[in-house]
Amino acid sequence: MADTKREVERKYESDDSGLPDLTGVAGVAAVVDKGVAHLDATYYDTADERLAASSITLRRRTGGSDAGWHLKLPVAPDVRDEIRAPLSDRVPRALAGLVRSRVRDHALSPVVRLRSDRDVRHLVDADGGLLAEVSVDAVHAERLSGGAAQWTEIEVELADGVDTAFLDKVDKRLRKAGVRRSAAASKLARALADTAPKKRRMAKETPAPVTAGDHVLAYLRAQRDALVELDPAVRRDVADSVHRMRVATRRLRSAFRSYGKVLDRAVTDPIGAELKWLAAELGAGRDQEVLTERLTAAVDELPRALLSGPVRTRLRTWSHARRGGSRRRLTAVLDGPRYLELLDALDALIDGPPLRGPASGRPKKVIGAAVRKDFARLSSLVEQALAQPAGQERDLALHEARKQAKRTRYAAEAASGALGDAAGALVASMKSLQGLLGDHQDSVMAREALRDLARQAHAAGESTFTYGVLYGREERRAADDEAALPGTWEAVRGGTVL
Repeated sequence: MADTKREVERKYESDDSGLPDLTGVAGVAAVVDKGVAHLDATYYDTADERLAASSITLRRRTGGSDAGWHLKLPVAPDVRDEIRAPLSDRVPRALAGLVRSRVRDHALSPVVRLRSDRDVRHLVDADGGLLAEVSVDAVHAERLSGGAAQWTEIEVELADGVDTAFLDKVDKRLRKAGVRRSAAASKLARALADTAPKKRRMAKETPAPVTAGDHVLAYLRAQRDALVELDPAVRRDVADSVHRMRVATRRLRSAFRSYGKVLDRAVTDPIGAELKWLAAELGAGRDQEVLTERLTAAVDELPRALLSGPVRTRLRTWSHARRGGSRRRLTAVLDGPRYLELLDALDALIDGPPLRGPASGRPKKVIGAAVRKDFARLSSLVEQALAQPAGQERDLALHEARKQAKRTRYAAEAASGALGDAAGALVASMKSLQGLLGDHQDSVMAREALRDLARQAHAAGESTFTYGVLYGREERRAADDEAALPGTWEAVRGGTVL
């Protein structure tokens, strides 16, 4: 079973003179010698080093206090999540799954062996509490296909629960002693760089966008990257990761539709259909969860006098029966061939885009026209909704306007590099409009759920009074949203300059 540890550390170059005196660091009462550990780690990657390209490391290590398999995923500068699994002869299935979006069908095999003599010191406070672990590592690196290197470095790893500002204090002391930060993000990165064949091809840098097609592709590339990067977070059930991955699928689909004059829809539509499938799989259970949270909060807000019957129990039973997804099911989807083929299709699209004639045009003209077209459609839908009398037809019309507001927002996001502040202002106004229309749609769904709950309660001989109260409150909330819409829409139109 794998477990996770948040690792906050900094690496420094060392000239073999050892560790400078750190007793002068503010807050440090003592530097405790913990002895020398002998570490032997083998790093795994694909033949084309896909993990290293994403600053991900996967290793099997013996020696020290944490022998086993370690997968390190970047979180932020100097911050990584280290997922650990027990020592075994093969890459653990749990860790292999977390890199599947990067690796796809490529084999993971040993690429580098690192042997280190680690001289460890603990920086402790006046109470003996650990502040940070500092080590001086004498490293011997061997690329298994040929090549070797060696160096010495200093690592400073923050202890759990200690303010990251403490690292700045240690950094100041090290720099004063002439020690400088390492240019490599990890030992593996340095080993690969120092042992790379001289004629090794350098990674291509993505040039700055010039044409309309460049701008659209930059947006698509960012969303593709988001899908791949969020995959391990979804598998680990990290908060909000499913929602963010679902949004990335929507942004891709929206860009395909909005910029159909830039990219051939004969190619993008089939990929869009697969993205819709993935979004549905990601959303299985999530929409129900959001609806349950809304209804539960509404029940909690009611005075005790308005609660009649086993409302909370009925709500829990109803929600459980309608729950449509599970983590295990979603993991199976992410491990399945259909999802991996979708990622391959996105790669192929970005590497060899099906550009149409306008893609070579001036960004401001081509992209501006696409955004204006989306906004014009939104304007028509909002006006149609406002012309409808209150009721089901207006609810449906407002829902369509909400979806178009989302599409217009995503189109404006993709246009930010070409249209500048005008696109940013449109994104902000679309968020506001989307929030209002989204709350209205949530109220529509909540009222439908309350009718269902009331029918079940009635069939069980329970009171339906509370469901009627909640229904009335949701009805009033929707009416307030509808009353606010004309003013919100006028502000959106007045502030939109494209």
